[in-house]
Formats: sequence, C-alpha cells, structure tokens
Amino acid sequence: MRPIPPLGPNRPLKLPKTVERTLHNGLTVLAIRRPSVPLVEIRLRLPFAKANLARAAMLSQTLLSGTADMSTVDIAAELQKVGGGLSSGADPDRLLVSGNALVAGLDRLLDLLAQVLTGATYPAEEVSTERSRLADRIRVAQSQPAYLARIALLKRMYGNHPYAVQTPSPDQVLGVGPAALRTLHGQRVHPNGAILVIVGDLAPDKAIDAADRALSTWDGAGSTVELPPVPPLKPGPLTLVDRAGLVQSSLRLALPAVPRTHPDHAALQLANLVFGGYFSSRWVENIREDKGYTYGPHSLVEHAIAGSALIVAAEVATEVTAPALLETTYELGRMASLGPKDDELEQARQYALGTLQLGMSTQAGLAGLAVTYAGFGLRLEYLADHAGRLAKATRDDVAAAAAKYLAPARAVGVVLGDAEKVEASLAALTPLTRVESEAL
Repeated sequence: MRPIPPLGPNRPLKLPKTVERTLHNGLTVLAIRRPSVPLVEIRLRLPFAKANLARAAMLSQTLLSGTADMSTVDIAAELQKVGGGLSSGADPDRLLVSGNALVAGLDRLLDLLAQVLTGATYPAEEVSTERSRLADRIRVAQSQPAYLARIALLKRMYGNHPYAVQTPSPDQVLGVGPAALRTLHGQRVHPNGAILVIVGDLAPDKAIDAADRALSTWDGAGSTVELPPVPPLKPGPLTLVDRAGLVQSSLRLALPAVPRTHPDHAALQLANLVFGGYFSSRWVENIREDKGYTYGPHSLVEHAIAGSALIVAAEVATEVTAPALLETTYELGRMASLGPKDDELEQARQYALGTLQLGMSTQAGLAGLAVTYAGFGLRLEYLADHAGRLAKATRDDVAAAAAKYLAPARAVGVVLGDAEKVEASLAALTPLTRVESEAL
C-alpha cells in the first residue's frame, strides 16, 4: 500500500469584495458578489438583547404570519414564484431573518421582507397555532437530558446575567398574545443598528440600490439595549443534577475564553482543537476511541456579544460517569501543562484553515459568516487576518494559551445523571453540590 502523500501548502484566503453602505434610515447593507450559482442569499440581523424571552421567541415564529394585505399563505406563494423563502429565529443577542431566491427575484424578495418589517400584523389565529406548537416543542426539549444539562450549565456560568436563562417556559409562551407581539415589534424591529447582508451573483452596488428602494419606508428609531459583560467564571463544587433512571450522564464543563479580536484567540482555537475540538483530538482519542465511554464528545469556543466561553460536552454511560470526568480533567491538565506536539499542532492548523475555506465556499455559508461577524463589528477582512494568525501561531503560543485557559482548576462543571448511581463515585473525585432536575 502506498503511503498517503503529505498535505499541500496552505493557500492564501481569497476574500470577495464587499461593498458597504449605510442607508438614510440607519440600516447598514453589505453586498458581496459570489457568482457560483444564479442565486442570492440575504441575512438581516437586528439587535435583540434583553427582549422578553417568550415574546422574542414567539415574534420569530410569527413574524412572517401575515400583513394587512397578505396572509402567511400569500407570502409563501409569492416567495415560491421567485424560487425563494424567508425564515426567522432569535437568540439572546439577535433576531435573524434569513432568505434566498433566484437572482432575478431579489427585488421581490426584498419587497416581501419590507412588507413584513413594516406591516406584520401577527394575526390571532396564526399566533394561537404557533404558540401551541412552540410550547409543545419546549415541553419535548425539557424531557431531553442534553437540554437540561445546557440549562444547568448556563445558570452555573452566568448567575444573574441575562444569558443565564435563554429559553422561556411553555406557560410563558402560552401567555403571549398578538398585542404583545405588535408592541415588541414596534419597539425593537427597526433599522437603526440593523445589518443586511446580500450575497449572490449580482453587482454589489445594484444590490444595495435594490435594498434602498425596497426598505426606504422601514423607519423608526426604536430602543437600543446593551448587555453587561458576562461575569467571570467562578470555579467551585461540581453541580450534580439528579434525574433518576437515566442510562447516560451528560457531562458539561465551561472554561474561560476570549473574543475573536483578542490576541490569544487564534492560539486558543488551536489549543482547543488539539484538546477536543475535532475528531482527531486527544480527548476524543481517549474517551471515545480508546475507552469507548462516549460516541461524540466535543468542545468548542462559543462567542456571544457579552462574552465568550469554551464549552466541553459529552454524553457517557452511567457506569463510567466518574471515569469519564477523570479522563476529561486529565486531558485538560495534560494540555495545559505540556501543550501540543508539533505534529498535533500542524494537523489542527490544517483543519482550522481548511474549515475556514469551506465555510466561505457557498453563498449561504458566506452570508452566514458575514452577518455573524458584522454583529460583532467585524467585516470579512477579519477572516484573512485570523487565517494569518492561525498560520503563524507557534507551539509556544498555543502552549501558553492552553496553560492560561484550559487549566481544569478554572473549569465550571455540571453533570446530569442518576445521582443514586453516580454521586458516590463523583464525590470521590471532586466536591459536588446536588440539585434536583425539577429545580432547573
């Protein structure tokens, strides 16, 4: 069998030209030409920090449910005529409206978007239907261990910060009516501070002109809300969330991280990849390949407007909960104290640079990246700078980042599982505090 040839050299990251213009109503429009297929992708980001959780979730579900002149069926039919669609979703930082269409249908797509932004009526029947659906989805999620482990970790990480609770209860959702949605829309769905990204096989200036024509009637200053910075993580006893009868335990750790603009970010990304950020990492090799404790452990740096954190997550069999935690702590400690080997670093570097290229390879991927970075005040030029930092990070740089951010003593931990079966073995490893899952 012939040996596998070595990887080729990293290619420079080629960025498409971005044209940017701020319209008279305060909307920032970024247009990017990507001529691969005759389609256009749009992403509209609106700041939505501190919005009432239930109302924000319901608004994102019913934003496209009708206007004074069009029903939800009418809107869908008009979108189908241009080979497109629109959808919306909300998180603690933003309301995001996503859409696509054939290039020839951009004007109509933007026109429909404008009608929704300026005239969404939130019809009572549509709100009632979507309210029941969302409440049911939340109830189903509340039965899932991974969801409950995430809830417990957020509370442990953020305390009284707005990020600590990111999902409304079913009862809260069921209490939201059309009038409340129309009020929230009037207060928060406005162009000031909003960002529209357009990516497709079209001239960027003409795309911005189209946006200006369609959205010129969307106005209103609204209110601007800023989140306070997240509190620093406070290591302490492991939180054991008891859920009797589970055959698996959900293991979650949170470690400090830095924003994308921090000088340590590239080195930390590489350190995380070597530890557990992709399939060839140390942690995956240890608890999946070698010991068979879990199928899909993973770690990643999560970025939000108010702060960043490195999250470590795995679902493990109940009987190996404590050993899995021990091996996780061991791998974090080994990474923090010894850093990466040269071959580990180069493999992680190739992966990071390759995924960066792949993320920009489609119109949808490029639009998603552009709107995400724009929400943090960054533009696509950041990606070239970041790729350069990834390429230049030395073993010493990555070792220093690992020592600073991956030390297990800095971790906040949560385990959700059957306390009767796992508490004694976990207590032999670390101090813990037990809570009931019903208290989440």
